[in-house]
Amino acid sequence: MSKNNSDLINIKPLSGFRVIELGQLLAGPFSGALLAYFGAEVIKIEPPGKGDPLRNWRVLDDGTSLWWRSLGRNKKCITINLKKQKGRDLVRQLIDGADVLIENFRPGKMESWSLGPEHFKKSNPNLIYTRISGYGQTGPYSHKPGFASVCEGISGFRYVNGIPGEAPIRPNLSIGDSIAGLHAAFGIVLSLLSRKTGGTGQVVDVALYEAMFNLLEGVIPEYDGAGVIREPSGTTVTGIAPTNIYRCVDKKYIVIGGNGDSIFKRLMIAAGRPDMAEDERFSNNSGRVKYEEEIDDALSCWCKKQISTKVLETLDLYDVPSGPIYNAEDMIHDPHFIERGLFESVKVKNKLLKIPSMAPKLSKTPGSTSWAGPEIGSFNKEIFENILGMDASNQKTLKNEGVI
Repeated sequence: MSKNNSDLINIKPLSGFRVIELGQLLAGPFSGALLAYFGAEVIKIEPPGKGDPLRNWRVLDDGTSLWWRSLGRNKKCITINLKKQKGRDLVRQLIDGADVLIENFRPGKMESWSLGPEHFKKSNPNLIYTRISGYGQTGPYSHKPGFASVCEGISGFRYVNGIPGEAPIRPNLSIGDSIAGLHAAFGIVLSLLSRKTGGTGQVVDVALYEAMFNLLEGVIPEYDGAGVIREPSGTTVTGIAPTNIYRCVDKKYIVIGGNGDSIFKRLMIAAGRPDMAEDERFSNNSGRVKYEEEIDDALSCWCKKQISTKVLETLDLYDVPSGPIYNAEDMIHDPHFIERGLFESVKVKNKLLKIPSMAPKLSKTPGSTSWAGPEIGSFNKEIFENILGMDASNQKTLKNEGVI
């Protein structure tokens, strides 16, 4: 293979695109991390001294969040004080030379700094201006603060999750932020494709509650068409059976999905209940839903007498969808996870740290991690000199003034 062809293979799909990331914590930075993983040059702007608050969240190692090392991967982190006019002037110059801007301030904040979309229509008409907020840039709720926890609630997502009659359950993840970040990255790529076919820049308006609303399947048509409000269903899914979590004798839980007519027959034979496999009451989904409790009781009785690995081995033999419920330790040692390349090792202060790789997998232009989330301002010199043409003397002056 020639050198030129080899070089082409190593080019990532977003190589050549420059992104300015003004977001902090989760939604904006997750979107930026996805773009950086697949080749975009992401310049992350943080306040001097403090940096992104995520640097100090959750589990710390030598004063820095281990989470940050993953979410900040491949980013060129610089410091600029947006509260100072000189700082905003520097940001404006960077945005003028960028393909994409990501910001997740409350609506109106960027306009108050004269950094809103209208301010770049002439200087950078091809800019993809990406805005992530709780409730979007318009509407009666747009001014409200919108953390993921709150937006997951109003989106309807929290309502359908939990035990009937009890308080709705929150997953121990900020899922609203991550889903919003995915939507933002998707909107950015769509906008770049539009620009490539003759379009210009545009605003990508992502609302956390709308990103979660996008996951609600048939909840709205079921209500509008039949007056049915989907309720929480605990460990099952309404209207589909059997699909549930079962506890085994070793106190581990497994998931079994037997909600297909032929799959159900194989499942019940595997569970030692051929009589139920041939019972006409359970021949289709509507019948199984009607007698869901009876089916679950039979499966629970079978599982609680055996260790989880034995149950799963048996279900594998009968080609029934099933699996364990993993924690981090389980995942990191699983051979399938390893072979599929779900972990990457990055160097952090002369130590190796495993972080998750990022989906999807591309056969010809895969993403990868080049470096872990860096220290605050570690790319100041490169960006200020090479992009803004600022010499060392000017940088020193601005640093003394608290601008960078």
